[in-house]
Amino acid sequence: MANIKSAKKRIRVIDKKTARNRRVKTHVKEALKAFDLAIEAGNLEEAKEKLVLAEKKLMQAAAKGTFKKTTASRKVSRLTKRFNAAKAAK
Repeated sequence: MANIKSAKKRIRVIDKKTARNRRVKTHVKEALKAFDLAIEAGNLEEAKEKLVLAEKKLMQAAAKGTFKKTTASRKVSRLTKRFNAAKAAK
C-alpha cells in the first residue's frame, strides 16, 4: 500500500478508470454479441439495427479512450463487411 498522498490518489484514479473501461468494454461486447446472433439467425433487419448500435458503442469507447480510434474503426469495418456479405448471400 502506498504511503504518499499523491500515490494514494493515483490508485483511486486508476481504480475509477479501470471500472469505467470494464463497463464500456462490457457494453461493446454485448453489442457485438447481439449483432453476431442476428447474423447467425439470418435476420437482416435486426442485424442492421444491431450494427448501428455496435458502431455507436465502439465509437463512444474510442471517444472515451478505452479503444484507440483505429481499433474501433477496424472493428466497425469488419462488422459492416460481414453484414454486407450476409446481405449479398440472401
